[in-house]
Amino acid sequence: PVPALLPAEGPIRAFLVGEAPGPRGADQSGVPFWGDRAGLPVYRALEAAGCAGVPPEAYGDWDGARLKARGLWPTLRGVALGNALDRCPTRDGEHFHAPTDRELLAPENLTRLRRELLEITVRCPGTLRVVTLGRRAAWLFAHAGELPPHSLHALPHPSAQGLLQAAPDKGRGLKLADLQAAWEGRLRELLG
Repeated sequence: PVPALLPAEGPIRAFLVGEAPGPRGADQSGVPFWGDRAGLPVYRALEAAGCAGVPPEAYGDWDGARLKARGLWPTLRGVALGNALDRCPTRDGEHFHAPTDRELLAPENLTRLRRELLEITVRCPGTLRVVTLGRRAAWLFAHAGELPPHSLHALPHPSAQGLLQAAPDKGRGLKLADLQAAWEGRLRELLG
């Protein structure tokens, strides 16, 4: 399991919730989005918003296992990071798949999510802003039942596939770099 990452101290105003730890990133590093390919735009946006510190050398070798081995970790300010499912979902122990309804709604997963939200909400001076990253994370919040008070905002998954699927006309004629920049800008606005 990859638990939510909270700032060491201070208030928390936002909770970013991804779908699940990626097999080469967070599943290896033990830190949400840390080393996941889709985590790059997340941490870039967090840094630009003043919500995270990332060792510069981490961007040069963005791999969860190697980041962990080198002792490179992010620091957070005002934001917490987590996932709809806290473990890397696979059908055969090797190949990643999106979390299923059954995995997401499992009682132990819902209990974990509620516990993380309560811990974060205690440190929030107002209404916690929850930002889901991807359809499966948004789906969970729509089907999880009663959760601690929060405002909910949904963004597409920051992967190339997620950005292209969410773009008009499936991204035809658009540059992926432009979609990524727009996504990062939207996340910065939500954190501001």
